Order: sequence, then structure tokens, then C-alpha cells
Amino acid sequence: MKIVILAGGTGTRFWPMSRSDKPKQLCKLVSEKTMLEETLDRFKEWPKEKIFISTTKALVDKIKEVLPDFPEDHYIVEPALRDTAPAMGFVAAYLETIDPNEAMAFVPADHKIGQVDKFLRSIEEAEKAILETGKLLDISVHPTNPTTTLGYTKVGKRVREANGIEFFEFLEHKEKPDQETAKKYLKDGNYLWHANYYMWTPKKFLEAYQKYAPEMHATLLKIQKLFGDKSQEKEIEELYATMEKISIDYAITEKMDPTELMIIRGDFDWDDIGAWDTLYQNMLAKSDDNNNVIVGGKHVNIDTSGSLIYGPKGKMITTIGIDDLVIVDTEDALLVSTKSRAQEVKKIIEKLKEKGKKYL
Repeated sequence: MKIVILAGGTGTRFWPMSRSDKPKQLCKLVSEKTMLEETLDRFKEWPKEKIFISTTKALVDKIKEVLPDFPEDHYIVEPALRDTAPAMGFVAAYLETIDPNEAMAFVPADHKIGQVDKFLRSIEEAEKAILETGKLLDISVHPTNPTTTLGYTKVGKRVREANGIEFFEFLEHKEKPDQETAKKYLKDGNYLWHANYYMWTPKKFLEAYQKYAPEMHATLLKIQKLFGDKSQEKEIEELYATMEKISIDYAITEKMDPTELMIIRGDFDWDDIGAWDTLYQNMLAKSDDNNNVIVGGKHVNIDTSGSLIYGPKGKMITTIGIDDLVIVDTEDALLVSTKSRAQEVKKIIEKLKEKGKKYL
């Protein structure tokens, strides 16, 4: 199975550390390695010729600085940031020219995985299921809170079990519900967090585009005919720019016949490190006696608790009488927020756009 690491996102909820030229996947958030390096490390025993990185033209040089030894011809570079439906379709169109029937797995570059062995086993068993059933495979995980930042997958009965990996009927997918709906999903018990590990063959992916997003499919076929000819790069860019900016969930999977999919329940300690508050939860093991997580800078506090504090190495940060805050200090910008509203950093980004690109 080919592994395609998705590394083209912007990671705006991690501003001010994540910027347009150094997004979340290129930041060292949970260890001394970037999140992209952490993701690639999970596949260190995987055949190197089977691993690809999908990113954008704007980020590819930055990624090459982080991964100087990664093979040049294993980058799949989309001309611009157009969301996951165009990006994943672009990858499928490219990989179909190599082998239309070899299974492929899309792997986000910004997740935390605890039990890597079981995660890899899930992917291996997914490949077998794809070849045996012809169905699209996805991984979803049991929700622990009613978040509105993730999609939800409703599952039915268990239909397959192999090597400790359980497969379930797919019933429906709902992308990023409101708070009340998310609470209902959590109480229901049959809804799992959609982890975004779509797995299928390039041929099957493109057939789904043809059926559910025919205009996008037609454009992808035009682009596919131009692959390999450097003189056609401008034409590829122009064609790519015409595609709708939309997620694959809205464009394809929410429209699919449920019998075309199966869901693997991901029991391998997964988390989408989506914003500062979720990062805090994932780093509690490194907190002090007052549940403060301090990264980078030096810290002296009086009556401070439950806070996440990031600072430049060597910089002294002092706090008095605060609780439940996120403080992120960078060279040119400072973020102060309650943890409960950390997801709203995107609103800050919109306001900063009005002032130009200096802080983005």
C-alpha cells in the first residue's frame, strides 16, 4: 500500500507559532521533532518507495529543508491550496498513472498516535479489505467530548475482524456539527470522530469523483494527461485553480452510498492536535504541580494554574493569579486566550488579514 502524507494545510488555530510559511506540521509542538517528522517516523519500517508527501507549491521548499533526504520524486505538489477534495483528487490522478489498482492511504501530518503498532496494523488490514471488497476504508475513533471541530461518522454493526482490527458498517458522515448536535452524537454512542484516513485505490477514488463531483473529475483527467511534461506546469496550475475549494467530505463521502464504505475503529490512542487547548490536554503528563504546561521559555509564577505557556528559549515569562489561560509568545506576536476559547484563534486570523500579511 502507498502512504500519502498530507502536509499542505495551514494550521491557523496554532497562530502565532504556525504561520503561512511555517504551518503547524512544520512546528515542534509535542516533541523536539516537527509534526511532519513525527508522522514520517511512524512509517520508518515501511518500504521507502511506497511513501509520498502531498503538499503545496508554497510549502514544498520549506518541507525539503526539514526533510533533506526525502526523495525528490516522491513529492506530489499541488499548485495551490484548494482544500482536500482537489488535493486528494490530484494525488489519486497522479498515482493512477503509476498503478491504478494499488491501495493508497491518506495520512494527515498533524495527528498524535499513541499505539503505533496497532495504527500500522489498521492500515495493513485496510489494504486487505480494499482488495477483497473493493470498498473505501476509513478510520474513526471513539469521541471523548462534543467537539465541533471534527467530523462524525455513524457506524452500524461489526462486519469484519482481523488481527485485532474491527471493521464496522458505515451509516453516515456529518462534517463539523454544532455544539448541541455534537452532544447528541456523544450520548448516542454510535458516532465516532472521523480521523480522515481515507484508503482506496487511485482508480476507485477517481470513479467516485466521476460519480459525485463530475466537474472536478473532468478537470482532474485534463490535468492527468499533462503530468510528466514540465512545459505544461502553467496549464496544470490554471486548470487546478478552476476547481471548487471544498473538502472531500462535502464533495464526495457525504454523498456516497453507505454500502461503498467500511469503517475501522481506531483504538490506538489518537488525537487531532487541532488547537492550543487540545495540545494542552495532550501535554498534561509534562505539567507542573499546578497543571501548568510550560514549553520553551523560563517561567516563574505566583498562584498560576491550568495554563499552557509557550515562550522563546531563554526568555523569562512570569505570571500572577491566572488560571486556564493559553499564552504563546513569539518574536513578533503574543497570544493570550482562555483555553476554552482557544479554537477562536481563526477569528484573530481574519482580523489580522485586514492589516496585511505581516503577522500571518
